[in-house]
Amino acid sequence: MLPRFPAVSRCLSLLVLVAAGPVAALELPLPPPGEDIVGQVQTIKARYEDTFADLGTQYDLGYLEMVAANPGVDAWLPKAGTEIVLPTRFILPPGPREGVVINLAEYRLYYYPKGTGTVRTYPLGIGREGWGSPVANTKIIAKTAHPTWTPPASVRAEHAKEGEILPAVVPAGPDNPLGPFKFTLGLPGYLIHGSNMKFGIGTRTSHGCFRMYNDDVLELSQVLPVGTPVRIIDEPYKFGVAGGKLYLEAHTPLDAEGDPANGDKHAAVVNALINRKDLSGHVIVNWDTVRDVISGEDGLPVEIGMPEGAPAQAGTF
Repeated sequence: MLPRFPAVSRCLSLLVLVAAGPVAALELPLPPPGEDIVGQVQTIKARYEDTFADLGTQYDLGYLEMVAANPGVDAWLPKAGTEIVLPTRFILPPGPREGVVINLAEYRLYYYPKGTGTVRTYPLGIGREGWGSPVANTKIIAKTAHPTWTPPASVRAEHAKEGEILPAVVPAGPDNPLGPFKFTLGLPGYLIHGSNMKFGIGTRTSHGCFRMYNDDVLELSQVLPVGTPVRIIDEPYKFGVAGGKLYLEAHTPLDAEGDPANGDKHAAVVNALINRKDLSGHVIVNWDTVRDVISGEDGLPVEIGMPEGAPAQAGTF
């Protein structure tokens, strides 16, 4: 039986900061025990020459998350002076905060370095239709700088149909699709690697592997050891608590092939909340706001209620 949640008055709260300058990889302090949100949303003013692809590279964000956070803005010509939202506030993925966690639905990797009290997060390219990235538990089994690429027979056949003949081995260098570094996963055939196509970061463009910006994969190569556990999940709806308030972050769901799913999104949200054992049955939720968040799918944490027993602030609920 589903838990019963009383409705509360609608409240969409979002802390927005003005970006002072370009940001490298996002390394953020972990929140206090019992809390789940890191980072802050930022806004910038677009220049005439800016595109979402360029801004994603500059601010370490993926293309689709930039599009989702800025509905109605032209991704290729946002126009000078247009306010651009940088979605740099995140609800941490559910489950243990250890090792590497990849959430397919948000095209993002989280890494929890041991003993640092921080989390590093990076945008990813994931598997496209017909080459979906797996949901699994695995680990890093090898690290390789300047990797060569041996295209699988299936990939060579696919390219051959389009009139492109791939060599048996692609040498290391600027034309190598693995970029300057690769991590080999315990899942046969799957890698985390750089890329010679930065536009593919934050989209469904790979043959199942996980693509990173080259600067990001090189940074990660310095801190991520062999043997690190890797948990790959597909969670389009993440719940989190911060400052005594309950938040929901919604992303467009993916089906097994990486296409937008057509299932019952509202039921999926309720199931995601039920799966948060620390919250299920102990929260007060504004379901009108939840419906708005599901409809928007902008990837930004939005206040939707509060845990039972949390002190309500005047004018909030």
